Amino acid sequence: MNRVVIYGYGNPGRQDDGLGPALAEKIGTDQIPGVLTESNYQLNIEDAALIAEADCVIFVDASLTGEEGFFFDEIEPADGITFTTHAISPQSVLALCEELFGKKVRAYILGIKGYGWDFAEGLTPEAEKNFDDAYRFLRGTLDDLITGSPEGRALTLN
Repeated sequence: MNRVVIYGYGNPGRQDDGLGPALAEKIGTDQIPGVLTESNYQLNIEDAALIAEADCVIFVDASLTGEEGFFFDEIEPADGITFTTHAISPQSVLALCEELFGKKVRAYILGIKGYGWDFAEGLTPEAEKNFDDAYRFLRGTLDDLITGSPEGRALTLN
């Protein structure tokens, strides 16, 4: 059985920017064996240690652009590790995981389309629908990732 980390990031105090942490929290309440959930306002260098303990990681974040609903893409470590004092990309976390811990982790990003970014708690109605769709997709995908299915039916949006 694979260990899967669901890492949601974003600011719940900025409406739909909280989509990532909200999805990680909802998956966490399901208490799925083999699945660990984590969330924060942003990714940090220290997250490489957490990711190194997993076989697979799914980064979940709100998306400003792109298709309606959500997208799910496999990602690779960055060629170079870049960060500022306030942010690091999922690809850079993966690169640090390899460089510091010698661990290559299968990784995906689940981007959920958001619409409102004001200083307020709670998701917009449009984002709530996208959240529900992304949650159903992720639950189906987790079965394949936990059992180690490399080409499972749920690993694509089709």
